[in-house]
Amino acid sequence: MDSQIAKITQSLTTAAEMKNQTKLVMQPYANWEEYLTPAPLSIAIMGELVFISSKTDFSINKNPPTGGYKYIKYPDSFRACLMQVCNSGWWAFNEAHKNMDQIRLHTMAVPDYMKTAVKILFQGDDEVVKTLLPDQLENIRVIADDCLDLANKTEQRFTDVINIIQEMLEACINAEHFYGEELEEIKKKLQETKLREETSKKANERMEKAVKAMEKELKEAQETYSKALDSLPSGWDMIAMDLVSGIADGITTLLNGMASVGVKHLDGYLKNPQMGCAGDIVDEINIYSKSAAILTCAQNILQNVQENSIDWKKLYDQKKKATKTELWKKQLTTISTTVKNVPECEPKKRALELCEEGINICKELAKYAPDGKCEEAKTEELIQKIRKLTDSARIFDCKSKDATNTPSLTPKPPMMAKEESKSEKQRPSERANENARFRIEQSQAQLNKTRELYEKSVENMEKNQKELTEILITMRNCEVKEIDFNTTIQMLVKGMDAMGRVKVQWEKMVRFFQMVSNIVKTSLSRTLKDFVSTSEKTQKLSYNSKLFSKDLLYNQAFQASNIASLVHMISATYTEVSNKYLMDRVSSLGKLMAMDKTKPEFEQERLQLQNGCDEAQKGILRLVLKNKDEFEKNSNSRLEKIDKELLAILPSAAPEQMKSIQAAVKSGFTEDEEADYY
Repeated sequence: MDSQIAKITQSLTTAAEMKNQTKLVMQPYANWEEYLTPAPLSIAIMGELVFISSKTDFSINKNPPTGGYKYIKYPDSFRACLMQVCNSGWWAFNEAHKNMDQIRLHTMAVPDYMKTAVKILFQGDDEVVKTLLPDQLENIRVIADDCLDLANKTEQRFTDVINIIQEMLEACINAEHFYGEELEEIKKKLQETKLREETSKKANERMEKAVKAMEKELKEAQETYSKALDSLPSGWDMIAMDLVSGIADGITTLLNGMASVGVKHLDGYLKNPQMGCAGDIVDEINIYSKSAAILTCAQNILQNVQENSIDWKKLYDQKKKATKTELWKKQLTTISTTVKNVPECEPKKRALELCEEGINICKELAKYAPDGKCEEAKTEELIQKIRKLTDSARIFDCKSKDATNTPSLTPKPPMMAKEESKSEKQRPSERANENARFRIEQSQAQLNKTRELYEKSVENMEKNQKELTEILITMRNCEVKEIDFNTTIQMLVKGMDAMGRVKVQWEKMVRFFQMVSNIVKTSLSRTLKDFVSTSEKTQKLSYNSKLFSKDLLYNQAFQASNIASLVHMISATYTEVSNKYLMDRVSSLGKLMAMDKTKPEFEQERLQLQNGCDEAQKGILRLVLKNKDEFEKNSNSRLEKIDKELLAILPSAAPEQMKSIQAAVKSGFTEDEEADYY
């Protein structure tokens, strides 16, 4: 049964399956429609600004700042400033289309490099890996850096438009063109734009911190593995493999979490500019990456519990005169020591509580294990503590999966899977069954929450689109004589807001490519170096340090490839939609800017641009709804596949066991903090 569970789990976590799972889990934060829905409105607003610029002109240069204006070129002509906004916007959308298409072509090549890297890693010859693998990783890094440069350039184009509009509004305030509530509203909008810029800078700082944290964690993973093996009695192979599995899962969680650094907070800020910056997400991810190792320790302690008794014989190795929980106590102590060095935050408090409770349980078990004698009341108390520890560790692991966007079912690295398949020893069936049920429940809860988040994301997008569209319609319905300064300013503010939304999405692209590049650089500088320098001493376990290093390299290359695959999906969709709905409108805007505004052809072109932008909005909305249906279909398909292939082979579980698992999963995926975590 255990080998069957392992085999089916592996089939559910192939490279192709995990790429699709990553797309599903990241959908609410990386959804392409948020790149596109503000675009036609931005172009339409600029078209109206071109029209307005043909009317009355005046100066906004009454009280210029010391040293002059930084962005606007012609402060003596409000009309010329409007045309500068339109011209800058035209270049931004042109650059976005061209660069996104190049990103699409670049990311298309990553899977091939990843396949070659895997083939090299599976080579038994260390020299082959040492010689050939760096080139494949370097190829992925070069792509990431090129795409990072393209994304940065595009983001800067949209930043330029926002800066021009922002400086124009500030110039109008200085020229005393605003009064009362109107002045306060404009100041509020300008403050929001500045806060957004500040959030972006903090996201950059977090990304730099994430890279350092990732290097440190990978180094610690290698050291933890080596120390554990040095103190491991011979014959404890399966216990060792469990320990290594927990470390490997922690690295997967870390890489997934770091990939979302900046993206989730930018997404939240886009919906609520007043929120500012949340706590340090990098520190939290660092701690959450320990959840798998903590859960592994708890589950291994639990496997010694048989209904209402403790199997003391299984717990104590008479030949070695050692309690098998000693290894888990050391592991929890190591985790606790590492976590204590992280700044204060809620996950730190929880992780330390779990480690402390686990260590205390191990000490108590070691006290009674040699004789195997323990009073009934004390045995019952220990069993309750062990079960509570497991439930709490499951809750913490669910919160970890939620915070880091790590799929519940994760693949075993290739070298570890290979070694485990050779072993004739299997894990106890009861534990394998219970763990499989937990992962199934966790997968369902995770995808259901992702579905809810995505639903809210689409609702927000539709609401924002409706608000901007109503403003645009109101402005279009104004008679020429009614288009005064206030109307123009309203359009500028909304134009700045729409451009800000597009810019935030490009910032996400920048974060993605920063992460791909950083993961590969860490692979090349740290893990590959460790692989090359690992000592050749005989190890107690066939799964040695070199194989562990290979798996770390694989995990990093796989995660880099996963992110590249996600971006390829976004870039391909953007390019397709831009071709269908945006570029003709951008060209029309360019034509409108160059036309004589007194001729009837100008009004015809303006009307054509209006109709084109309206049609683009409708077309993109149709695609959004189609994409939403596809997401629902894929989510359901994933859950059905797990149920059909994995759940179907499991024997029926005791009602109390299922109740405990479901309660832990539900607590882990809710927003409310657990008041009585312990």
